[in-house]
Amino acid sequence: MSTDDLTLHQLFSPAFPTGAFAWSHGLETAIQDGSVTDSATLRAWLETALRHGSGWSDAVLMACAARGEDPVFLTELGLALSPSTERRAETDQQGRAFSSTVCAVWGVAIPPAPYPVAAGLAVRALGLPLVEALRLYLQAFAANLTSAGVRLIPLGQTDGQRITLALAPLCAELADRAQSATSDDIGGFAPLIDIASQRHDMLYSRTFRS
Repeated sequence: MSTDDLTLHQLFSPAFPTGAFAWSHGLETAIQDGSVTDSATLRAWLETALRHGSGWSDAVLMACAARGEDPVFLTELGLALSPSTERRAETDQQGRAFSSTVCAVWGVAIPPAPYPVAAGLAVRALGLPLVEALRLYLQAFAANLTSAGVRLIPLGQTDGQRITLALAPLCAELADRAQSATSDDIGGFAPLIDIASQRHDMLYSRTFRS
C-alpha cells in the first residue's frame, strides 16, 4: 500500500474528526416512522441515498473540486443542494471540521466548504489519486449511515458489516462515473430521504443532529 493510499484511508477514516457520527442524514426519521426496520430496508435506503441522493451529488462535487474547478461556485452549489436546514448544517459543519484538520496536519490551505468540496480540494492539494479518494469517500458515507442504523434499529454489528460490504460495488461504480462528471451531471431524485431530513427536527426525541 502506497503512502497516498494510507493518506486517503486516514482522511476518510471514522477516526478523522469531522463529527460524522453525530449525523443520520434523515435516517433517524425513517426509522422512527417505520420506513426502515431491518437490514434489508436499511440497505435499500442507503442504496437510494448513494445512487439517487447526495451520494452521487457529493461525488461529483468532490471530483469537480479535485480537478480545479471554481471552489466558490462549488461551495455555493453544495449548500444550495441541501434540502433542509439540518442537511445544510451537516455538510457545512463536517466540511469546516475536515478543512481545519487538513490544514493543521498537512499544512495546506483548504478554505471552509461543504464536506465533499473540502474533500476534493484536499485531494488536489495533496496530489492524491481521485478515483480511489471517491471510492473511500462514498464507502465512508455508507458506513457512517450504516452505523447509525445499527444503533437506532437496532441491528447487530455483523449485519452492519454485511451491509457495508454489499454497498462496496455501488460505491466503486459511482466513483468511476463521477471522476469525469461535471456539475451539469449533478442531480437525483430521492424525495423520501429529503422529506425525512426536513421532518427530523420535529421528532419528539432525537439521538442525531440530522
